[in-house]
Amino acid sequence: MLIDLFLDYLRTERNYSNHTIVGYGTDLKEFQMFFTGMDKELDWETVDSDIVRQWVMSLMSTEKNGLHMQSSSVNRKLSSLRAFYRFLLVRGHVKMNPVSKVKGPKRGKPLPFFLRESEMDKLLDQVEFTEDFMGCRDKMILEMFYSTGMRLSELIGLNDVDVDFSASWIKVTGKRNKQRLIPFGDELREALLIYIKVRNETLPVRMSNAFFIRKNGDRLYPALVYNLVRKNLSKVTALKKRSPHVLRHTFATSMLNHSAELGAVKELLGHDSLATTEIYTHTTFEELKQIYKQAHPRA
Repeated sequence: MLIDLFLDYLRTERNYSNHTIVGYGTDLKEFQMFFTGMDKELDWETVDSDIVRQWVMSLMSTEKNGLHMQSSSVNRKLSSLRAFYRFLLVRGHVKMNPVSKVKGPKRGKPLPFFLRESEMDKLLDQVEFTEDFMGCRDKMILEMFYSTGMRLSELIGLNDVDVDFSASWIKVTGKRNKQRLIPFGDELREALLIYIKVRNETLPVRMSNAFFIRKNGDRLYPALVYNLVRKNLSKVTALKKRSPHVLRHTFATSMLNHSAELGAVKELLGHDSLATTEIYTHTTFEELKQIYKQAHPRA
């Protein structure tokens, strides 16, 4: 049997693990069942590219527990078939490779995690923070992420001189030291002024010019910010991911949901390419689809 010959080759000549060999065997037997189910006269020699494409399409349309097979799984099965046919060609068992011109499905980018506006309202308006410097700072960090969409590294690197109250903008230094200006409104202005007042009263003498600081006056570090964001987001959401980047995603999604132009959101986020920003349009569209499915009687 040709499949057994191939698996022996993987075991003895390529030293593949048993787990990998079993995976190859499963994929190849599935395909064999597929084409013999179409026509009992077909064999590995007479299978053509159209049959392989039909197999790929059947895999993509297969549902398990209400979910379609992921493109990565389909591509893995196609890779097994491709390797098998290369083996058959070299050994002279077939004269052509029907998989050579078949492209697998594109890997879709995972949609970003984001909080609903109601969850952000609850976080900033209802969750209680301590009235000391630490509580004020932690809430200010959450507001800053949500109101500006800045990255974790940009927030940590922020200095006092980067916040211009007269012009109502914040200067951040992003990837590859590229700087950009992010405007802010009255609500964030008020929160920033309160934070600065509490910070300066708590630590009147500081060695650091950092805008956000620790209790000892030093600049923040990534793990500290990540943990405080995760702890506070856990109070309002059950999302698996609860990181500063989720708040960046939330900022972008909220802007687009309120009719902001994609190009403007791109500039605010500091993206090099509009294609990077477009993933948020997919997010808002997915949200619309969910609303439609829940609300329409024939959905």
